[in-house]
Amino acid sequence: MEILFPRCAGLDVHKDTVVACVRCVSTPPVREVRSFGTTTRELQALSHWMASVGCTHVAMEATGVYWKPVWSVLEEHFELVLANAQHIRNVPGRKTDVNDAMWIADLLAHGLIRSSFVPPAEIQTLRDLTRTRKQLVREISQHSLRIQKVLETANIKLASVLSDILGQSGRAILHALLAGEEDPERLADLAKGTARIKRAELIESLRGRMNPHHRTMIRLHLDLINALESALRQLDVAAGKNLASISWATDLLETIPGIGDVAANVIVSEIGADMTRFPTSRHLISWAGLCPRNDESAGKRRSTRVRKSGTWLKTTLVTAAWAAVRKKDSYLRSQFLRLKARRGPKKAIVAVAASMLTVAYHMLRDRVPYHELGSAHFDRLDTTKAINRLVRRLNQLGCDVEVKHAA
Repeated sequence: MEILFPRCAGLDVHKDTVVACVRCVSTPPVREVRSFGTTTRELQALSHWMASVGCTHVAMEATGVYWKPVWSVLEEHFELVLANAQHIRNVPGRKTDVNDAMWIADLLAHGLIRSSFVPPAEIQTLRDLTRTRKQLVREISQHSLRIQKVLETANIKLASVLSDILGQSGRAILHALLAGEEDPERLADLAKGTARIKRAELIESLRGRMNPHHRTMIRLHLDLINALESALRQLDVAAGKNLASISWATDLLETIPGIGDVAANVIVSEIGADMTRFPTSRHLISWAGLCPRNDESAGKRRSTRVRKSGTWLKTTLVTAAWAAVRKKDSYLRSQFLRLKARRGPKKAIVAVAASMLTVAYHMLRDRVPYHELGSAHFDRLDTTKAINRLVRRLNQLGCDVEVKHAA
């Protein structure tokens, strides 16, 4: 097999150690293995050693977050390749740190490692911010559920009347409960906006038994929620500063139905704004885990489930897809309804999410806004198929239809 990189190295990265194997072309190949720590001084020593033997390319596995400091130290001196651990598995029963490093070096020398997508530093920073934001939102939701649990324990059915107990009406009532107010009518008077229409239901739902322990627990969770919301505001400010240079990308993505500013920030933070890293939109769909897997044996397809990858991007796109299919007379809604009738809502919504990511790829690549195709797009693609489908439907309803084309 042809040698593509005569002098290269493979790294087996761990939390506290890095096992490096330098591979030089000769007959037979010469390999030298050394172990280094993961402190900055040790990583610099690793870089000097590989440079002294003439290494040009270095490959490593994407193990948790341990590869990131190694990458940041070496990226200025070598051509780096980040490998997916699932793609470079060795023969079972031969796994040691030294063997892993030698195996990675051999694969790299023959060009058998497909490099994973590593975004630039500014996109990585934005990705950390958006992922942290999602975690904080999740924690706020959990504390909201815990407040509901305490209220249910006190037999206060506030969550059965208000859709959001952390809204303006809910917070006003909660603060009054913490202040010692127990009169249901006075508590119901604190409702604002449309919640005032439900005054009678509010009065009945607020007839409970609140004791000091309940107030202590609610106050604790409200304080935590306030702290998390303050952190959210700080994250939004930091994300806005990091988006200043690529704000054009988020502005374009927000023209897609179902995608707001938060979803646009997540998409840009996960895939970046430079689409040249993905050869085609299909490569991006596969990387995001929104296409059926290949699982075929003896001519039979055993599974078409999507792969467990791209969790952060996939969940955001699916959530945006549910919002997009609610827009009437739109292409995405028409696509969802067509697929839902044959494959069910879950597969249909994943297909819509894949279509939205395909649209985002072309928009970012060509820097053009979203163009709505309309709900009649599929009918325009093949009028004969649409006519036959409508005739079959009328026949099922008991009508005798004769098709006559207009002149």
